[in-house]
Amino acid sequence: MSLSGGLYDCDDPQRWTAVLGCYKDVVRAREGKSRKLVALDAWYQEELPVSIRERKDKYLTRDELVKLMEWKLTRGKFRPRLQNLVATNPEELVKQCTAAAFSLLPNVEAAITELSQLKAVGPATASAILTAGAPETTAFMADEAVAAVPGLPRLQYTLKHYILYLDKIRACAKRLNQVDASSEWTPHQIEMCLWTWTVAQKLCPTVLPSFLGEAPKTREGAEDVRPSKKRKASIH
Repeated sequence: MSLSGGLYDCDDPQRWTAVLGCYKDVVRAREGKSRKLVALDAWYQEELPVSIRERKDKYLTRDELVKLMEWKLTRGKFRPRLQNLVATNPEELVKQCTAAAFSLLPNVEAAITELSQLKAVGPATASAILTAGAPETTAFMADEAVAAVPGLPRLQYTLKHYILYLDKIRACAKRLNQVDASSEWTPHQIEMCLWTWTVAQKLCPTVLPSFLGEAPKTREGAEDVRPSKKRKASIH
């Protein structure tokens, strides 16, 4: 099965797994000369979710919110005004709003509305907050991932557009889970794959050809990145 028509419509979980396995390579390519993104991404994908899970009630601190914004702007379009503005949020308000938002899930609309009380936090940043603590429910609204989803209207950073995107992401995860009994694909993993697919084609297309025309082969010693149910908690 060729992926020339785009990843979203592919029903082969092996190919999605292969794309997910390229994620860190693409992050390194995206980092360029900044020398920040790899460390920030490891923090967002691995450390922050653990910190949130270990709390009795899920929430983010002000410092975590500031660092999350730095990750978002470093991986996407850098907007220094947002970085400065998000830092003006008081610690207690950040904890209060993020805790309330997590408690409102799975009502994503209500959770994002709650987070919008914070300065510099729109639907995209709110989706990053929620995804860090609930990757099984939400997906980050990355421009590159949105662009890889067919059938969406022109990108708008609104709650309505995010819900349209999230519905498509969830439908894709459901579709893969129906044909991949050994795995449990989450919306966040689908979004990571779509981001990887889009960015790799622009920055490092040679990462992708090995699985364009044939089933991917696992390199000897390579990490198993399949989102198996046993490993779900460690994959974010």
